[in-house]
Amino acid sequence: MKIATYNVNGVNGRLPVLLQWLAETRPDVACLQELKAPAEKFPEHAIRDAGYGVIWHGQKSYNGVAILARGVDPIETRRGLPGDPEDLHSRYIEARVADLVVGCLYLPNGNPAPGPKFDYKLDWLERLKIHAAGLVNDAAPTVLAGDYNVIPMEIDVYKPERWVDDALFRTEVRAAYRELIGQGWTDALRTLYPGETIYTYWDYFRNAYGRNAGLRIDHLLLNPALAPRLRRAGVDRNVRGWEKTSDHAPTWIEID
Repeated sequence: MKIATYNVNGVNGRLPVLLQWLAETRPDVACLQELKAPAEKFPEHAIRDAGYGVIWHGQKSYNGVAILARGVDPIETRRGLPGDPEDLHSRYIEARVADLVVGCLYLPNGNPAPGPKFDYKLDWLERLKIHAAGLVNDAAPTVLAGDYNVIPMEIDVYKPERWVDDALFRTEVRAAYRELIGQGWTDALRTLYPGETIYTYWDYFRNAYGRNAGLRIDHLLLNPALAPRLRRAGVDRNVRGWEKTSDHAPTWIEID
């Protein structure tokens, strides 16, 4: 079973890229972030014509998350991250696909830091940790996949000294991510490739992709019921080089 996460950076503007990637790689489950489309503008028919059942949580111009499942409809179990009824951002959706629980998330960027946006990011991380604590020891195999907007370690960023004050790399954010992992979650890519340079995002500016000046901010976290089934993981780096593509590349795992 192949599970992928992909920040599409605008699902309608990048729809040809998304459909080409789905056709070429055929993931069984795909978590999408940053749809940038209200619910009624989501391209449901195109996704279903590509062979995928889908649920989505849209928002006009910003945010937005979706879960795709090849040949079946995901069964939605949660819409929105609990803990703040006044938070109307479309950043979390959760579903069951067969025996698998899939949480798809788009964690806030948090810049500029410090400031209100950074405070919101830290609060969202705390809410995520609370929710994740209820999933980590579940008997059901569970994956939390998405754009975390967190650079976990220096190895995960090109020239880390340039990022020390950025909301993606500040010590508070990295500490919160470590606390999340410490609940018992497995960071799939880093577990299989502990010492390798792996990036999932390259800025559009300064030829970042050509220079491989990237970041690893798209993660798939596995609970103990799922982690032993992990076999492979990778990044479809070539997709970042396609025409009119996202600044992220699809990131994936294969499990038994």
